Amino acid sequence: MRCVIARFPFDLSKSGVLETMKGVKPEQVVGESVIIGRRTYPVKQVGQVITRQDRRDFTSGEVVRAMTRLGFTCRGLPQAAAPAPVLNALEQASAMLGAPAAV
Repeated sequence: MRCVIARFPFDLSKSGVLETMKGVKPEQVVGESVIIGRRTYPVKQVGQVITRQDRRDFTSGEVVRAMTRLGFTCRGLPQAAAPAPVLNALEQASAMLGAPAAV
């Protein structure tokens, strides 16, 4: 399948990507990721390996689009945890002291 990444056309196939990524150790996933085989790779690492270009030359969206068209599962950014509720001074002191003992 013909995909354009960083303004350059690439003829990519699912089997070609699988073969290229075989033996490549996945880096730690911080942002978007692609599942190739049984491994989860960061999108930028996949783009660098299959295009042989610097990671700054393409966007993660271009790689996600290409990998999705080839049939790979792509995951977006991890959801941030909900912020902890802000307690005022009285609530914070009360929480530190604990609940009152039952009589």
